[in-house]
Amino acid sequence: MNAFLRQQFTLLVATAILLAIFGTFVPNFTSTSNLLDLAQQIGVNSILAFGMTLVILIGGIDLSVGALVALVGTVTTYCMVNTTAPDGSAIGLGWNVFPAMLAGLAVASLFGLFHGVAVSRTQMPAFIVTLGTMLVARGLALRFNEGRPLSLPGSQETFLFIGNGRLFDTIPMPVLILLSVYLLTAAMLHFTVFGRHLYAIGDNRLAALYSGIPVSRCEITVYILAALLTATAGMIHASQLYGAEPASGQGFELNAIAAAVVGGASLKGGRGTMTGTLLGAIIIGILDKGLNQAGVHFSLQYMIKGGVILAAVWWDARRRR
Repeated sequence: MNAFLRQQFTLLVATAILLAIFGTFVPNFTSTSNLLDLAQQIGVNSILAFGMTLVILIGGIDLSVGALVALVGTVTTYCMVNTTAPDGSAIGLGWNVFPAMLAGLAVASLFGLFHGVAVSRTQMPAFIVTLGTMLVARGLALRFNEGRPLSLPGSQETFLFIGNGRLFDTIPMPVLILLSVYLLTAAMLHFTVFGRHLYAIGDNRLAALYSGIPVSRCEITVYILAALLTATAGMIHASQLYGAEPASGQGFELNAIAAAVVGGASLKGGRGTMTGTLLGAIIIGILDKGLNQAGVHFSLQYMIKGGVILAAVWWDARRRR
């Protein structure tokens, strides 16, 4: 069995063990309705984790995704809402759903472009660049409506269907979007020249540069793609909240990093798969939902998740040695 299959098999076994444990001690945890709810909940984190995996593959990191989720959700909602404040001033632009979604994607693309240019052209550390833009994005989100939530009107059925609808009254829409994004990103990563370039850059950036790979262009593209995936997750999240919460998304970047790392992505770059990341997101989702339904105190939940991440990083370091 090669390394890839062995890794995926290990993740599948871990997923099965967690389901067995929570299925034994948490009533109705493995029921169809509960598992569908679980699948719907992991949609946002999985899509964020796919973008994070692309960034981690080239040896980077993106700490701004949680704040960008809030900003994209707020911008998109603000464009669709059309209400009047108590002082008579207008709140929102009252746009149709598709122009509003394009506005959210455009905002995310600008952040992704800045990340890519700053990291690739100026050699600034990705950690510092995205830490700064995390604060900028959070501040911009809080500027809308003075930091107060924005509620979507019921007439925005198309947008609300993205996060809450179910195909044939069974399959949650976030799951369908998640699967589509997984197939597209996995195909791009594993069956295109661009994907091979990302592995080469993460493995040895200087060697990739000397071999003729357009390193800067690839890095900029990766950060833009990651931002667009973040925007997609932000719209799903806003739809699930029936509006925008400027303070939402806190800690989302940590869950995305955790899913990628648990799924086998190396923080040193050059190693990771979308299948592993998806399984990692499922494992994190099972832990979150299972511990919540089991009534475990939130402080202990943090400790358990931290232990899982440390174990994954230790295993990656051991495998590299």
